[in-house]
Amino acid sequence: MRNTSAAAVITILAISLYFTLVWGFEGVQVLTSPNFGLDDVWRSQTVFALGSLAGLAPLGIVKLSAFLGAVKLLAAAFCGLHILKRLGALAGGAPDPEILEGALVLVVGVSVASAAAATWSDNPELVGEQVINLVLAVTAAGLCVAERDHARVAEATEMAVATGDPLPSQATWFSPWR
Repeated sequence: MRNTSAAAVITILAISLYFTLVWGFEGVQVLTSPNFGLDDVWRSQTVFALGSLAGLAPLGIVKLSAFLGAVKLLAAAFCGLHILKRLGALAGGAPDPEILEGALVLVVGVSVASAAAATWSDNPELVGEQVINLVLAVTAAGLCVAERDHARVAEATEMAVATGDPLPSQATWFSPWR
């Protein structure tokens, strides 16, 4: 964590906290509801639109709602686990961005499917909500990739200093046009 800027770490933690709280609440709400969340008019629009696109019967729509609730709860649990690992890194451990990246894959998958269904059913408000989730997920994923690359360069630099080899170039990905 010491190799990455504080702003990037705070942003990753804030996005992780957002998905932990919001998606965790939605997942628990869906899975504890007697109707698997279909009684919530706003949240059930995605399920009904996806069910309509897939041609699901009523029982299939209920199963789809339960599945989406479980996926949201799983993504929230992964984000919460990443927060705990990140806080554990303050005590000397190393943060594991792969946990968060797994959660972000779930977030992107559900958000893209929900945005497609909302677009199909002409619901711009629901599309806007999914776009916010996608932007947050892509931002966090980009910061995780940057953090991993920064750690890789720092590790290569430390190895070169320890062995007396020449320092690696910081911009190995760049080649000028000639």
